[in-house]
Amino acid sequence: MRGLGLHEALGWPRVVAWGWFYQLKMQAQSGFMLMTAVIQPLIFASIAMADQQAGNHGLPILYYALGAGIMGIWSTVVFGCGGALSWQRHQGTLEPLVMVPAPFVLVLMGITLGTATVGLYSMGATLLWAAVVFGAHVQMADPYLFTLGAVMTVVSLGLLGLVMGSSFVLYRNSNAISNMIEYPVWLVTGLLVPLSLLPGWSHPLAYALAPTWGVEALRSAAFGGQPLPAIGWCLLASLVYLAVGVWLVGVVERRARQTATLNFQ
Repeated sequence: MRGLGLHEALGWPRVVAWGWFYQLKMQAQSGFMLMTAVIQPLIFASIAMADQQAGNHGLPILYYALGAGIMGIWSTVVFGCGGALSWQRHQGTLEPLVMVPAPFVLVLMGITLGTATVGLYSMGATLLWAAVVFGAHVQMADPYLFTLGAVMTVVSLGLLGLVMGSSFVLYRNSNAISNMIEYPVWLVTGLLVPLSLLPGWSHPLAYALAPTWGVEALRSAAFGGQPLPAIGWCLLASLVYLAVGVWLVGVVERRARQTATLNFQ
Protein backbone atom coordinates (compact mmCIF):
# COMPACT_ATOMS: atom_id res chain seq x y z
CA MET A 1 0.00 0.00 0.00
CA ARG A 2 2.85 2.37 0.85
CA GLY A 3 4.53 1.69 -2.50
CA LEU A 4 1.26 2.25 -4.31
CA GLY A 5 0.78 5.54 -2.53
CA LEU A 6 4.30 6.64 -3.49
CA HIS A 7 3.69 5.66 -7.10
CA GLU A 8 0.45 7.65 -7.15
CA ALA A 9 2.12 10.65 -5.57
CA LEU A 10 4.87 10.59 -8.20
CA GLY A 11 2.19 10.44 -10.90
CA TRP A 12 0.30 13.48 -9.64
CA PRO A 13 2.66 16.10 -11.16
CA ARG A 14 2.28 14.30 -14.49
CA VAL A 15 -1.50 14.62 -14.26
CA VAL A 16 -1.21 18.37 -13.66
CA ALA A 17 1.43 18.77 -16.39
CA TRP A 18 -0.61 16.95 -19.03
CA GLY A 19 -3.76 18.83 -18.02
CA TRP A 20 -1.84 22.09 -18.28
CA PHE A 21 -0.46 21.20 -21.71
CA TYR A 22 -3.80 20.03 -23.09
CA GLN A 23 -5.64 23.09 -21.77
CA LEU A 24 -2.94 25.43 -23.05
CA LYS A 25 -3.10 23.85 -26.50
CA MET A 26 -6.90 23.93 -26.61
CA GLN A 27 -7.28 27.50 -25.32
CA ALA A 28 -4.54 28.80 -27.63
CA GLN A 29 -6.68 27.66 -30.57
CA SER A 30 -9.82 29.37 -29.28
CA GLY A 31 -10.63 32.63 -31.03
CA PHE A 32 -12.70 33.80 -28.08
CA MET A 33 -9.92 33.19 -25.57
CA LEU A 34 -7.35 34.93 -27.76
CA MET A 35 -9.68 37.91 -28.07
CA THR A 36 -10.10 37.93 -24.28
CA ALA A 37 -6.35 37.64 -23.71
CA VAL A 38 -5.13 40.03 -26.39
CA ILE A 39 -7.75 42.32 -27.95
CA GLN A 40 -9.70 43.27 -24.83
CA PRO A 41 -6.66 44.36 -22.75
CA LEU A 42 -5.37 46.39 -25.69
CA ILE A 43 -8.62 48.37 -25.79
CA PHE A 44 -8.51 49.25 -22.10
CA ALA A 45 -4.77 49.88 -22.19
CA SER A 46 -5.19 52.20 -25.18
CA ILE A 47 -7.79 54.25 -23.32
CA ALA A 48 -5.56 54.55 -20.26
CA MET A 49 -2.40 55.31 -22.25
CA ALA A 50 -4.20 57.86 -24.43
CA ASP A 51 -5.39 59.59 -21.26
CA GLN A 52 -1.81 59.64 -20.00
CA GLN A 53 -0.55 61.23 -23.19
CA ALA A 54 -3.40 63.76 -23.20
CA GLY A 55 -2.34 65.32 -19.91
CA ASN A 56 -2.10 62.87 -17.01
CA HIS A 57 1.66 62.51 -16.91
CA GLY A 58 1.88 61.37 -13.31
CA LEU A 59 2.46 57.74 -14.28
CA PRO A 60 4.50 56.31 -17.19
CA ILE A 61 2.83 54.51 -20.06
CA LEU A 62 4.49 51.24 -19.04
CA TYR A 63 2.56 51.42 -15.76
CA TYR A 64 -0.72 51.04 -17.64
CA ALA A 65 0.65 48.46 -20.08
CA LEU A 66 1.65 46.13 -17.23
CA GLY A 67 -1.73 46.55 -15.57
CA ALA A 68 -3.49 45.71 -18.82
CA GLY A 69 -1.33 42.62 -19.19
CA ILE A 70 -2.47 41.34 -15.78
CA MET A 71 -6.03 42.16 -16.82
CA GLY A 72 -5.66 39.77 -19.74
CA ILE A 73 -4.35 36.98 -17.51
CA TRP A 74 -7.20 37.49 -15.05
CA SER A 75 -9.81 37.48 -17.83
CA THR A 76 -8.52 34.24 -19.28
CA VAL A 77 -8.57 32.63 -15.83
CA VAL A 78 -12.13 33.74 -15.14
CA PHE A 79 -13.58 32.82 -18.51
CA GLY A 80 -11.33 29.79 -18.95
CA CYS A 81 -12.44 28.19 -15.69
CA GLY A 82 -16.12 28.77 -16.28
CA GLY A 83 -16.05 28.12 -20.01
CA ALA A 84 -13.91 24.98 -19.87
CA LEU A 85 -16.07 23.29 -17.25
CA SER A 86 -19.28 24.33 -19.00
CA TRP A 87 -17.94 22.92 -22.26
CA GLN A 88 -17.00 19.64 -20.61
CA ARG A 89 -20.45 19.42 -19.05
CA HIS A 90 -21.98 20.06 -22.47
CA GLN A 91 -19.79 17.36 -24.04
CA GLY A 92 -20.58 14.89 -21.27
CA THR A 93 -16.97 14.59 -20.10
CA LEU A 94 -17.31 16.32 -16.74
CA GLU A 95 -18.60 13.22 -14.96
CA PRO A 96 -15.72 10.99 -16.18
CA LEU A 97 -13.24 13.63 -15.01
CA VAL A 98 -14.77 13.53 -11.54
CA MET A 99 -14.88 9.72 -11.46
CA VAL A 100 -11.34 8.97 -12.69
CA PRO A 101 -8.88 7.58 -10.09
CA ALA A 102 -6.76 10.74 -10.16
CA PRO A 103 -7.99 13.37 -7.67
CA PHE A 104 -10.28 15.83 -9.41
CA VAL A 105 -8.38 18.72 -7.83
CA LEU A 106 -5.34 17.81 -9.94
CA VAL A 107 -7.42 17.77 -13.12
CA LEU A 108 -8.93 21.13 -12.24
CA MET A 109 -5.52 22.54 -11.33
CA GLY A 110 -4.17 21.66 -14.78
CA ILE A 111 -7.13 23.45 -16.37
CA THR A 112 -6.74 26.63 -14.34
CA LEU A 113 -2.95 26.82 -14.70
CA GLY A 114 -3.28 26.26 -18.45
CA THR A 115 -5.79 29.07 -18.86
CA ALA A 116 -3.64 31.41 -16.77
CA THR A 117 -0.63 30.64 -18.98
CA VAL A 118 -2.61 31.59 -22.08
CA GLY A 119 -2.97 35.02 -20.49
CA LEU A 120 0.75 35.63 -21.05
CA TYR A 121 -0.25 36.48 -24.61
CA SER A 122 -1.81 39.65 -23.22
CA MET A 123 1.37 40.65 -21.41
CA GLY A 124 3.46 40.43 -24.57
CA ALA A 125 0.77 42.06 -26.70
CA THR A 126 0.24 45.05 -24.41
CA LEU A 127 3.97 45.70 -24.03
CA LEU A 128 4.44 45.55 -27.80
CA TRP A 129 1.39 47.77 -28.32
CA ALA A 130 2.66 50.32 -25.82
CA ALA A 131 6.07 50.45 -27.51
CA VAL A 132 4.90 50.59 -31.14
CA VAL A 133 1.76 52.72 -30.89
CA PHE A 134 2.41 54.94 -27.86
CA GLY A 135 6.19 55.08 -27.93
CA ALA A 136 6.65 53.64 -24.45
CA HIS A 137 10.17 52.87 -23.31
CA VAL A 138 9.82 49.17 -22.56
CA GLN A 139 12.95 48.28 -20.65
CA MET A 140 12.95 46.30 -17.42
CA ALA A 141 15.22 47.43 -14.61
CA ASP A 142 15.54 43.80 -13.44
CA PRO A 143 14.50 41.37 -16.19
CA TYR A 144 15.23 38.30 -14.06
CA LEU A 145 12.96 39.34 -11.20
CA PHE A 146 10.43 40.52 -13.78
CA THR A 147 10.38 37.00 -15.25
CA LEU A 148 10.10 35.47 -11.78
CA GLY A 149 7.28 37.87 -10.96
CA ALA A 150 5.43 36.95 -14.17
CA VAL A 151 5.72 33.24 -13.39
CA MET A 152 4.50 33.72 -9.81
CA THR A 153 1.64 35.87 -11.06
CA VAL A 154 0.51 33.15 -13.46
CA VAL A 155 0.75 30.49 -10.73
CA SER A 156 -1.11 32.55 -8.15
CA LEU A 157 -3.87 33.51 -10.57
CA GLY A 158 -4.14 29.91 -11.73
CA LEU A 159 -4.58 28.71 -8.14
CA LEU A 160 -7.11 31.47 -7.51
CA GLY A 161 -8.89 30.04 -10.55
CA LEU A 162 -8.80 26.67 -8.80
CA VAL A 163 -10.82 28.16 -5.94
CA MET A 164 -13.32 29.68 -8.36
CA GLY A 165 -13.45 26.67 -10.65
CA SER A 166 -14.44 24.36 -7.81
CA SER A 167 -17.58 26.42 -7.28
CA PHE A 168 -18.22 26.65 -11.02
CA VAL A 169 -18.60 22.86 -11.14
CA LEU A 170 -21.90 23.05 -9.30
CA TYR A 171 -23.51 25.81 -11.31
CA ARG A 172 -24.63 25.86 -14.91
CA ASN A 173 -24.52 29.67 -14.94
CA SER A 174 -20.77 29.77 -14.44
CA ASN A 175 -20.30 32.15 -17.37
CA ALA A 176 -22.67 34.62 -15.72
CA ILE A 177 -20.57 34.40 -12.54
CA SER A 178 -17.47 35.07 -14.64
CA ASN A 179 -18.99 38.21 -16.12
CA MET A 180 -20.01 39.42 -12.67
CA ILE A 181 -16.59 39.18 -11.01
CA GLU A 182 -14.29 40.15 -13.87
CA TYR A 183 -14.56 43.95 -13.83
CA PRO A 184 -14.72 44.54 -10.04
CA VAL A 185 -11.43 42.69 -9.60
CA TRP A 186 -9.81 44.82 -12.32
CA LEU A 187 -10.78 47.93 -10.37
CA VAL A 188 -10.16 46.89 -6.78
CA THR A 189 -6.69 45.41 -7.40
CA GLY A 190 -5.29 48.61 -8.89
CA LEU A 191 -4.53 47.28 -12.36
CA LEU A 192 -5.33 50.57 -14.08
CA VAL A 193 -6.14 52.82 -11.11
CA PRO A 194 -3.60 53.20 -8.25
CA LEU A 195 -4.78 51.72 -4.97
CA SER A 196 -4.13 55.06 -3.28
CA LEU A 197 -7.05 56.53 -5.24
CA LEU A 198 -9.48 53.84 -4.08
CA PRO A 199 -11.46 54.04 -0.82
CA GLY A 200 -9.79 52.57 2.24
CA TRP A 201 -12.43 49.87 2.75
CA SER A 202 -11.40 48.26 -0.55
CA HIS A 203 -7.74 47.79 0.43
CA PRO A 204 -8.17 44.61 2.55
CA LEU A 205 -10.02 42.99 -0.35
CA ALA A 206 -7.28 44.05 -2.75
CA TYR A 207 -4.56 42.58 -0.54
CA ALA A 208 -6.35 39.21 -0.49
CA LEU A 209 -6.33 38.96 -4.30
CA ALA A 210 -3.34 37.78 -6.32
CA PRO A 211 -3.55 40.40 -9.13
CA THR A 212 -2.69 43.12 -6.59
CA TRP A 213 0.65 41.53 -5.73
CA GLY A 214 1.33 40.32 -9.25
CA VAL A 215 1.08 43.76 -10.81
CA GLU A 216 3.05 45.26 -7.90
CA ALA A 217 5.86 42.76 -8.46
CA LEU A 218 6.01 43.44 -12.20
CA ARG A 219 5.92 47.21 -11.82
CA SER A 220 8.60 47.15 -9.14
CA ALA A 221 10.85 44.95 -11.31
CA ALA A 222 10.25 47.19 -14.32
CA PHE A 223 10.84 50.53 -12.58
CA GLY A 224 13.70 49.56 -10.27
CA GLY A 225 11.82 49.01 -7.03
CA GLN A 226 11.83 46.05 -4.64
CA PRO A 227 9.75 43.28 -6.26
CA LEU A 228 10.75 40.50 -3.84
CA PRO A 229 8.18 41.40 -1.13
CA ALA A 230 5.36 41.37 -3.68
CA ILE A 231 6.64 38.09 -5.15
CA GLY A 232 6.68 36.67 -1.63
CA TRP A 233 3.08 37.72 -1.10
CA CYS A 234 2.20 36.07 -4.43
CA LEU A 235 3.79 32.87 -3.14
CA LEU A 236 1.90 33.08 0.15
CA ALA A 237 -1.37 33.77 -1.66
CA SER A 238 -0.70 30.77 -3.93
CA LEU A 239 -0.29 28.46 -0.92
CA VAL A 240 -3.49 29.78 0.66
CA TYR A 241 -5.42 29.40 -2.60
CA LEU A 242 -4.07 25.87 -3.00
CA ALA A 243 -5.18 24.86 0.51
CA VAL A 244 -8.61 26.44 0.10
CA GLY A 245 -8.99 24.97 -3.39
CA VAL A 246 -8.13 21.43 -2.29
CA TRP A 247 -10.62 21.66 0.59
CA LEU A 248 -13.36 23.23 -1.54
CA VAL A 249 -12.96 20.75 -4.38
CA GLY A 250 -13.30 17.92 -1.86
CA VAL A 251 -16.52 19.41 -0.50
CA VAL A 252 -17.95 19.96 -3.98
CA GLU A 253 -16.94 16.49 -5.14
CA ARG A 254 -18.57 14.79 -2.15
CA ARG A 255 -21.75 16.76 -2.67
CA ALA A 256 -21.85 15.90 -6.37
CA ARG A 257 -21.38 12.19 -5.61
CA GLN A 258 -24.03 12.17 -2.88
CA THR A 259 -26.72 13.98 -4.85
CA ALA A 260 -25.79 12.47 -8.26
CA THR A 261 -26.81 15.73 -9.91
CA LEU A 262 -23.49 16.93 -11.28
CA ASN A 263 -24.86 17.25 -14.78
CA PHE A 264 -28.12 18.88 -13.71
CA GLN A 265 -26.96 21.74 -11.48
